[in-house]
Amino acid sequence: MPSMADLTVADAARALRDGKVTATALAEDAIARQEKFGKTIGSYMQFLPAEARRAAKAADAAFAAGADLGPLQGIPVSVKDLFAMEGLPIYAGSAKELPEKFRAEGPLVRRLRQQLAVIVGRTHTSEFAYGEYGYGTNSQHHTPRNPWDPVHVRPPGGSSSGAATSLCEGTALVGIGSDTTGSVREPACLTGNVGLKITHGRWSLDGIVPCSPTLDTPGPLARTVGDCGLAFAGLDPSCDGKALGRAMASSDVAGLRIGVAEDHYWDDSTPSVAEGVKRALDELARAGARLIPMKLPEARKAQTVFDDGDPCTVELYAFLSSELPSWIETLRPSLKTKVLAGGKMAAADYYRRWHLARSMTKAFEPRWAEVDVFAMPTISITPPTVEELKKKPDPNESRNTSMVNLLRLCAVSMPVGLDVAGMPIGLQLAAPTMGEERLLAIAAACERVLGTSRQRLGVPPMCR
Repeated sequence: MPSMADLTVADAARALRDGKVTATALAEDAIARQEKFGKTIGSYMQFLPAEARRAAKAADAAFAAGADLGPLQGIPVSVKDLFAMEGLPIYAGSAKELPEKFRAEGPLVRRLRQQLAVIVGRTHTSEFAYGEYGYGTNSQHHTPRNPWDPVHVRPPGGSSSGAATSLCEGTALVGIGSDTTGSVREPACLTGNVGLKITHGRWSLDGIVPCSPTLDTPGPLARTVGDCGLAFAGLDPSCDGKALGRAMASSDVAGLRIGVAEDHYWDDSTPSVAEGVKRALDELARAGARLIPMKLPEARKAQTVFDDGDPCTVELYAFLSSELPSWIETLRPSLKTKVLAGGKMAAADYYRRWHLARSMTKAFEPRWAEVDVFAMPTISITPPTVEELKKKPDPNESRNTSMVNLLRLCAVSMPVGLDVAGMPIGLQLAAPTMGEERLLAIAAACERVLGTSRQRLGVPPMCR
């Protein structure tokens, strides 16, 4: 049997249905890989071998009985420590276990269970998905190590940090994360994976500890665009999986209109990051795509909601003060300062900011008559080391990703190369509201031109 490190979700799903592999064998391989990489990379808050084995046994029994319950049946999946799971403690990356009521599962985890997906563990996240320094750090518990740098200790991006590194380890084939201003796409970018940010409101937030309900979205991470598409089809109740599969298989970049975002989204980039993204766009152009340089004043204006205070911290403060008041004192110092500042923002200022973002969303809509997707670097710089972050947190960490959340768009980050430090580079493609199926088809066509992460980047040095 091929190792989990070499399988795609599509490969595994096919082999499971053809009887060439069992869910139990996949689960045992995931467990063995956790034993190998758990101490060096450390993706999991809780690894769950006994539960994985039970779920795999149930998936195998269903296959044996001829029951096909969905594309994620028997597939090893990791779940971020924000998602409620019955009978299991949840911390949301915080210092203390959350009360019992936060264990009530929401529809997304229930959908995983209904398909007999094999949940292998609960992955690390930044504290309440916001964090102290950014890039997925968590000094309350553990910051997973980015496996692309065996010399320097770099974070993997956040807040869905462990979800991304679980894919690199080969302990999971799909990672379930959440994205408020980039928390699926950033770790996908910085670990050489694919991350899908869905439209706000498309999936329920029930059973997920909130950061900023105005922007929060759950979303999948996987190694390839195809795998992200299968995960999306398995998790989205309105998606026609067969139609999506056909669209992704038949899509072509010829004639594709790619709006290349203005200089603002490239400013202060690490030169090799900008060069890597531009190189990928040029390859798409040679394959028939049309690159259209565009200025995005609406997006830039929407991002001013974060100037002189972050309204997301208002929502986090409101949640903590009403539901978990004693947790505020346990927050790491810099996060505590931000949350308390959020509690002092005037209501008029808070509503003014979100009104501005909504008005810019409406003003942005005519752009879609000109292009099919917008492109820019997902993260524009080489990720700093953990020690560098402690000295100087980076203010531009989510600059390119947050505009997608603010404008109510969907987006995908896909790997397109390595920078001068040997760290992955991500290309972000943003598409209209509720345009996930079309976006995935476009990204699949781009991936056929550019290659998958394994083909283009190779294997992370610490996972070889």
